[in-house]
Amino acid sequence: MNKQEIINWLEKYEITNYRINDDLIVDVDGEVYLAYIGLTRIPIQFGKVKGDFLCNDNNLISLKGCPSEIGGDFHCHYNKLTSLKGCPKKVKGNFICGDNKLTSLKGCPSEVSNEFDCSQNKLTSLEGCPEIINGDFYCNYNELTSLEGSPKEVNGDFYCDNNQLISLKGCPEIINGDFYCYENKLISLKGCPEIINGEFFCDENLKDSIEYKRYLIKYKLQKIS
Repeated sequence: MNKQEIINWLEKYEITNYRINDDLIVDVDGEVYLAYIGLTRIPIQFGKVKGDFLCNDNNLISLKGCPSEIGGDFHCHYNKLTSLKGCPKKVKGNFICGDNKLTSLKGCPSEVSNEFDCSQNKLTSLEGCPEIINGDFYCNYNELTSLEGSPKEVNGDFYCDNNQLISLKGCPEIINGDFYCYENKLISLKGCPEIINGEFFCDENLKDSIEYKRYLIKYKLQKIS
């Protein structure tokens, strides 16, 4: 696209407060709303977007064209993505990439300031996700057999339910909210977080185990202290 074609495209989707740089990369001082419009691709290259960037509920198979940095939320859920290549490197709000066909988190942002949702995909690994999540972390309803690659610290709730987990090895060291790991194939709770500041919900077959009761006592004592 040339500059005039970019202007026409931006105006078509009511994107304002933009600046087109010499290299034709577009910065936006505000929100970009491209959801529910049947997009199969993003034909221009965004740079920095100070507000939300919403491209969810389309037919995207690639994130090429997405901004490198977003000051608000990034929503790309309900598309046909098999890769996060091209997604932002920094997201100051929520990062929502659920309900796609992702098999890997490779290429996801190195920094997400709030919620991270990669649920309802085909993930077999969490390798590549940020080390610290300041909101909730959703990786439920995937095909995970391991939690290796999880964030080290989640300051909200951690959802890894409805996967194929046989072990909790690799899960976060600290969960400051609730921990949901039910509907898996767990045979042991080894690898549980060192700290859970919320509630702990595990598989039904382990709820009567001595191991689970010991963990509950441990976390209750942590809260008291």
